[in-house]
Amino acid sequence: MATNQHIPMIPLRGLIVYPKQSIHIDVGRQRSMAAVDEVMETDQLLYLVTQKQAATEQPSREDFYETGVIAKVTQLVKLPNNTFRLVVEGVYRAKHTEIIESKDVTYVNVETFDEQSGDPIMTESMARMITDQFTRYVKVAGRIPLDVIDTANELESASELVDFIASQLPFKMRTKQLFLQTFDMNERLELMLTHLKEEQEILIMEKRIGGKVKRAMEKTQKDFYLREQMKAIQQELGDKDGKQKDSELLREKIEAAHMPESTKALALKELQRYEAIPVQAAESSVIRNYLDWIVSIPWSNATVDRHNLKKAEQILNKDHEGLEKVKERILEFLAVQQLKGELKGPILCLVGPPGVGKTSLAQSIAKSLNREFVRMSLGGVRDESEIRGHRRTYVGAMPGRIIQGMKKAGTINPVFLLDEIDKMANDFRGDPSAAMLEVLDPEQNGTFSDHFIEEPYNLSDVLFVATANDLGGIPGPLRDRMEIIQLSGYTEMEKIAIAKNHLLPQQIEAHGLTKSQLQVRSDVLEQCVRYYTREAGVRGLNRLMASLCRKAAGKIVRDDQKKVIITTKNIDQFLGKKKFSYGQANAENIVGVATGLAYTTAGGDTLQIEVSVLPGNGKIQLTGQLGDVMKESAQTALSYVRSKQQTYGVTENYFEKHDVHIHVPEGAVPKDGPSAGVTMVTALTSAIINKAIRKEVGMTGEVTLRGRVLPIGGLKEKSLSAHRAGLTTIIIPKENERDLEDIPETVREQLTFHPVSHVEEVLQIALDGGNK
Repeated sequence: MATNQHIPMIPLRGLIVYPKQSIHIDVGRQRSMAAVDEVMETDQLLYLVTQKQAATEQPSREDFYETGVIAKVTQLVKLPNNTFRLVVEGVYRAKHTEIIESKDVTYVNVETFDEQSGDPIMTESMARMITDQFTRYVKVAGRIPLDVIDTANELESASELVDFIASQLPFKMRTKQLFLQTFDMNERLELMLTHLKEEQEILIMEKRIGGKVKRAMEKTQKDFYLREQMKAIQQELGDKDGKQKDSELLREKIEAAHMPESTKALALKELQRYEAIPVQAAESSVIRNYLDWIVSIPWSNATVDRHNLKKAEQILNKDHEGLEKVKERILEFLAVQQLKGELKGPILCLVGPPGVGKTSLAQSIAKSLNREFVRMSLGGVRDESEIRGHRRTYVGAMPGRIIQGMKKAGTINPVFLLDEIDKMANDFRGDPSAAMLEVLDPEQNGTFSDHFIEEPYNLSDVLFVATANDLGGIPGPLRDRMEIIQLSGYTEMEKIAIAKNHLLPQQIEAHGLTKSQLQVRSDVLEQCVRYYTREAGVRGLNRLMASLCRKAAGKIVRDDQKKVIITTKNIDQFLGKKKFSYGQANAENIVGVATGLAYTTAGGDTLQIEVSVLPGNGKIQLTGQLGDVMKESAQTALSYVRSKQQTYGVTENYFEKHDVHIHVPEGAVPKDGPSAGVTMVTALTSAIINKAIRKEVGMTGEVTLRGRVLPIGGLKEKSLSAHRAGLTTIIIPKENERDLEDIPETVREQLTFHPVSHVEEVLQIALDGGNK
């Protein structure tokens, strides 16, 4: 081993120089050109090392391989573009130990190693094997000139032989570097034998694959030639089978589609292109697919609407209990259409909790109008092309789901249900809700543009019905284009009627029973609704009816019973113990306990608000999982009562010496809503002046700091819950008086309503004996 100091270095890109090898290199980087200048002036050797990544312009120490070659420059030519072309000859292998960066030139300190040779007989044997393998490879590959075989045979040492072959074969740069940095002779020979065998196996595989490709190409060319001959023969014989017959069939469909003239002209032009392109061409199938779609979607075919309003009303009433506003809106649409003869389809959006019948209502609308029905679920759709389709240039392109739905309907005026429109998402592929703007805008959807069809398509005759659970999930611009119809849920009586007239008969039939085998009394259905389900819709009730049918089927088959009768006495055997309970009126007049009316997603319910006044220092405590709105109502109610303390005969420092605790029972259940103000004022006043609240009184309404009672929502549901709880007197805001007509007459007759505009009126009614 020897050490050489301060040798100029030139980094190589995509090139390796071996000892005893002459090769020309182009030098263009400034530091490399400076190194060449110094070498030529001092007539010294040069260190050449290869970069690991050829693209690196300013390499550091980590960017070079550890082993390079000491070389001498044998020729220098300066090129017109101010770069050098050198002819260098490798002298011996070397490893750099240090890289020294000067101002202009990079120097290295290197270590050189003596050639390590083993058994001469073993070396000679392996060299001959390598020569034979190399000769065979060159002759089979056909890529390397044959005279390199003679050059390899003339080399005197095994080391030169390996280096020469390594420079000739198409090894990867890492493999070529491996031969350079292997100093042991026998190890280098074994490495070359291994890689030569691998290259021969790769060559054999390439030949085999190439042969298959060539045969496939020859077959394709032969098939093309035969098809052209067949086409010519068919034309001579007048035979119209094959593509010509297909083209004529497509032309007939285009003529029969009654599409707009501009669309028809485009379709005929595409048909001409299809006829001119060979069948095996890739574009032929693209055009054929496009023509199939454009003739299969409806352009003029329409169903005749049923203009018999009484018949339509009968269908709607038969299929659905309640939902009067929706039914009224559909009948209005039919009436206007009957008078005018035509009407653009409205965009209806049914918003309500799950299970209230939004989807089935859309089906009933289609049935009552005598129209085709198409359903498109939008839950989880996040790609704009789902709505507008793909460009025809893409592989596997197809129209959007709007056009697909129209094809499925087969008419231009179906009822098109856009289910779960509030569940659409968006990502980097686009915003489908933005694409829906054109679909659901009555001013734009007459010329809807699908990316695949590329021609305006008329959607103005379609009756679009969208459904959503949450209106807040629909973007504002999209919501603005739709007519919103709120479905608040079914009342208890409506649920009982639905179970009796629809759900139970359907489940009896589905479970293979008859009406005589299973009898369920009306009071049982009332208990099912009241104590076994708590929901706005009827899905849970439907599952309950199915459970009753299963239990009955089990008893009929297993116990050999002929009939099963379910009553309120044996309902526990079929459904287990009661799962829910509803609030009941207080048994007696109590101080500080007021009964409020609340609206929940499962309907109405009563709410007890309790107030206790304790000796203390003026603190207020709120418990019972109250939301922000109810906490603010409590603060407002307390502020109002404090402002009226002189009216109620309360001492001036009463609130500084007492703590107020407001509690709403069922503390584990979150509660919030803007309708508990009057209830809290009444409970607070009752507790402070020690006057009981009438047990039969329920109340609802929000209150201001000045005592004004504000209107609320859900009066129908709240009134039904009050009736169910046994209350008889209901205090409501004056502005909600107009909502009394929505309450069923049977309930309205048994309740006494007191519309009030100020909280003082509430206290006059609610407190036992009135406010003196």
